[in-house]
Amino acid sequence: MTLREITQNAGANVAAVSYHFGSLKALCDVAIEHALEHYLDAQIRELDALTGTATLSELAEAFARPMMSALTAGGRDLAVIRTVARVGIDPPEGWDRLAGKFEQARRQAVRILAAHLPGTDEHELVFRVRCAAGMLNWLAVAPIGAELAAEPAERVERMLVPVVTGAFRGTP
Repeated sequence: MTLREITQNAGANVAAVSYHFGSLKALCDVAIEHALEHYLDAQIRELDALTGTATLSELAEAFARPMMSALTAGGRDLAVIRTVARVGIDPPEGWDRLAGKFEQARRQAVRILAAHLPGTDEHELVFRVRCAAGMLNWLAVAPIGAELAAEPAERVERMLVPVVTGAFRGTP
């Protein structure tokens, strides 16, 4: 797709977009970064709503809910999250500004994990959270994500939450 096609569909002026973003790549980077920020904000809101007595299953559900929503919404929502997931494999430089949001989501998840897994060091808890995030990211880009998109939301939750819970729990 060209910058001209994008601006034409958006009813925007090519010169104005070029002035503000500089290039098609820069425009795409900003759009993807915005989508990631929206995803992280949703995940943080879900994790914020948990109490200190939340179960691992409740943690997994809150952590995975933004991805489950994108998967079950399908269409544009899924296409956007798939693009974010692909770019996330080798993130652009601008994503450094989102490090605080990644850290906030991890910190919230680790807080609940630590209550359920006493004696597990923080480094391992962070590793589990990052692995769970990686699994969700993979769902967006793998064929199984498209299969899940065809399922009702309740079934997606029933199938996915135990898997994320298991990633958090690990082995005793």
